[in-house]
Amino acid sequence: MNFSAITTILFDLDGTLLPLDHDAFIHGYFDLFGKHCASLGYEVEAAIEGMFAGMKAMIFEGEGTSTNKERFDRAFSAVSGIDSESFNARFTSFYRGEFNQLERAATRSERAIEVVEYLDDKGYELVLATAPLFPWQATHERIRWAGLEPAHFKTITTYERCRYTKPHLSYYEDLLEEIGRKAEECLMVGNDVDEDMVALQLGMSTYLVTDCLINGRGASIEGLRSGSFHDFQRFCKEHL
Repeated sequence: MNFSAITTILFDLDGTLLPLDHDAFIHGYFDLFGKHCASLGYEVEAAIEGMFAGMKAMIFEGEGTSTNKERFDRAFSAVSGIDSESFNARFTSFYRGEFNQLERAATRSERAIEVVEYLDDKGYELVLATAPLFPWQATHERIRWAGLEPAHFKTITTYERCRYTKPHLSYYEDLLEEIGRKAEECLMVGNDVDEDMVALQLGMSTYLVTDCLINGRGASIEGLRSGSFHDFQRFCKEHL
């Protein structure tokens, strides 16, 4: 296959550029979230219920008229009874502090760093197409866990700027419009069969990284371009 039309590489973060024990990360996140809420004087159970409601609103209720953050804040406040504006202002310090304890659930990949630097040196436009369920501070911290910097990427998807999340095709359509690229100019690299490989439906090229494979439906990956990150590194040197 000729990849000469590719100008832009879209990378997933968790499980792709950042090898991650997803279950350990999620359980650790909610544990630390609850402890920080308690330290701020909030009712922990109410705050966690609000968090779950906000996550559900971001994932299932994208309607194109509000950002993921706006939907999260509305649902969080409605369920928890906590004013989201004051909560967000007080909670920001969490992402500069306790949140970084979760780095223990991740493993830095030197291959990922090498690939990003290789593609950057080759002049490709790099985009971090991570599920936009977190504030920008949390996403930037996880980028640094991977041994990279936010400046490596032209665009980073976070809940403040996105109206949809994966696997909605509208997430990818909005992103293409933002970066001013056609689908056939892009290669989407990710580890989640449902959330990342759905980009094929828009005409993007894709590469499924299998080191931390997520395949919730047990779908066949036969026919998908796939392999370990080591394989992807070789693919980049041979084709990009």
